[in-house]
Amino acid sequence: MRLTWAQPEDLVAAELVALREQGVPHSALADVARRWEAAGGSTILAPSGASAVAAAPEVRALGRDLLDELDALRVPSADEPDEWHAIEALLAPSRPDAARNVSFDRVHGAWLGRSAGCLLGKPVEKIPRSGIEEIARSTGNWPIAGYFTARGLPDEIAARWPWNRRSAPTSLVENIDGMPEDDDLNFPLLALDLLEVHGTRLTTDAVAESWLAALPAGRVFTAERAAYRNLLDARPVPETATHRNPFREWIGALIRADVHGWAHPGDPLAAAASAWVDARLSHTRNGLYGEMWAAALCAEALVADSAGAVLDAADTVVPPASRLARAVALGRGLGADLAAGRRGRSEALDVLHSEFAGMHWVHTLNNAALIACAIEGADGGFGDGVTLAVEGGWDTDSAGATVGSVLGALLGADGIGSAWTEPLRDSIATSLPGGSERSIRTLAERTHALPARMSA
Repeated sequence: MRLTWAQPEDLVAAELVALREQGVPHSALADVARRWEAAGGSTILAPSGASAVAAAPEVRALGRDLLDELDALRVPSADEPDEWHAIEALLAPSRPDAARNVSFDRVHGAWLGRSAGCLLGKPVEKIPRSGIEEIARSTGNWPIAGYFTARGLPDEIAARWPWNRRSAPTSLVENIDGMPEDDDLNFPLLALDLLEVHGTRLTTDAVAESWLAALPAGRVFTAERAAYRNLLDARPVPETATHRNPFREWIGALIRADVHGWAHPGDPLAAAASAWVDARLSHTRNGLYGEMWAAALCAEALVADSAGAVLDAADTVVPPASRLARAVALGRGLGADLAAGRRGRSEALDVLHSEFAGMHWVHTLNNAALIACAIEGADGGFGDGVTLAVEGGWDTDSAGATVGSVLGALLGADGIGSAWTEPLRDSIATSLPGGSERSIRTLAERTHALPARMSA
């Protein structure tokens, strides 16, 4: 058995891609790419992000050497800094909203919405847009109007587009019995525990300690797995985010944001600051900003009266010249076109996929653009938002979860719709210590009490 997301043969191609995305010229990378290919390594990042087989010992050793060389090519960016003081200096945040007495129904809606959106996307994670549509059409669920089913799915389509092996047994409508275990819910559960204990005194070292104490190593992926490995190797923060971690701008931090937002209703900057403390354990640049942005979305969603207001507030915590700012602006523009009837859903998704062609399906930038498009374009409809996030065909469960969280908070628990919430059975399964299930209502009650704890 080999540990994916951690071996040098998995990382060299991903690091070459990451550096190109950050603007390192091709000429600076060409020699490393040539030597890696000459040794039999691939410079093409596989869709899974991992090599199919382990490399020979000499190739693995070369991979380690080349990763060190590539590490030296990373350069800081004034437009995309990592340190909080430098990030904050670029921002013009909105004033905190005075509405701090958030209704329980909206907090409950946020937890239910996150769970429902994640659950919708779970069985089709890793399946591209075309496959998702073919599955949904063949089972009478196109346009997508509810959870996926295997009933009536022709064998040839099932073989062509196999379900996510871990997720399908418990996330198809005929089998749903509560929210199944998922990293998109494990991280919010962990964040709630952390903020209840530490409040505004939360440190990244405390986050690291909680990971080692509570998270099974096999249930973290990409940047989180690299950071976990670095923790076990006794590397300090923020080296945990940078050492042999080519996934440092992928979506893993964004999915950890929600509770940081819910703890600071109406205060996007405070939510972003709390999220930054968490994100820097494993991410840099747009990976950091992705969690900050999502936390701001969640903070504002509890007090705002429209999706546009939520997105406006979240825009204020993103460095304005960053790639994330451009991605979100593109998504918002497409969403506005959807809401106004100037484009159809398929056309909007075509534009997104053209813009981010070749980007890995769990990167922050493409998924944030899709999330922004779905929130803006849903025009207040929960189902419209989460189904668009899933139809996008990238990180379907994560994008669905974040869109569901925001729309669920805007609408409140009673506004989501029983078809989405009743199958959840008020339950989230987890691999964290403390029992295999959590009550969603109880989690919402604890979260509702968080703002008072944070200001104490």
